[in-house]
Amino acid sequence: MRKIALFCALAVSCATVQASAQNDAKAKALLEAVSKKVNSLKSLKANFALNLTGGKGGKVTDSKKGSISLKGQKYHVLLSGQEIICDTKTIWTYTKDAKEVQISNYNPSEQTLSPAKLFTNFYDKEYKYTYKGERKEGGKNCDVIEMVPNDKSKQFSKIELLVDKATSVIAGGNIWEKNGNKYQYTVSNFTPNANIPDSYFTWNPKEHAGVEVVDLR
Repeated sequence: MRKIALFCALAVSCATVQASAQNDAKAKALLEAVSKKVNSLKSLKANFALNLTGGKGGKVTDSKKGSISLKGQKYHVLLSGQEIICDTKTIWTYTKDAKEVQISNYNPSEQTLSPAKLFTNFYDKEYKYTYKGERKEGGKNCDVIEMVPNDKSKQFSKIELLVDKATSVIAGGNIWEKNGNKYQYTVSNFTPNANIPDSYFTWNPKEHAGVEVVDLR
């Protein structure tokens, strides 16, 4: 579940990209525009919808809706009965039905698709990116960027980003895993500079009486 939630960070985050001979100039310019837009914000909120297809014969399907809040490198993801909270030092993963919260140390190098890493150097040198034309998504005219990992050991074979031409914000995309799974996501209700208190990015045990704590630190 944490992996699915972190995929959703792709929907609203983008990193600073640097020049590379392997990469498409137009794709680079678009990614830099998204990066400039997102990094100029003090905070943001967005809703997302996530559809999963995969497994043998492509028969396994799952659909989820959620929201993500970002403030600097702090994030709070809500997804179908689960919350993932990070204050850049600690990650709390709360599963409501199980009444359990797992606590772990935050390690940027292990967070392949975390919002924090997407704000720093996720695309730089790790992926080849290419401009693939235009497409309409949810009534929005979007530019399509395809990213393929340089490191062939990564679990993803390809990532596709759809950039809203009107706002320079990620509108959705697709993620293909080597095991045959495909994640399709769309973004809605993007709210820039949302008023979010710092306390929203920290677990509050007083508000979760009776929840079992599993400390993995």
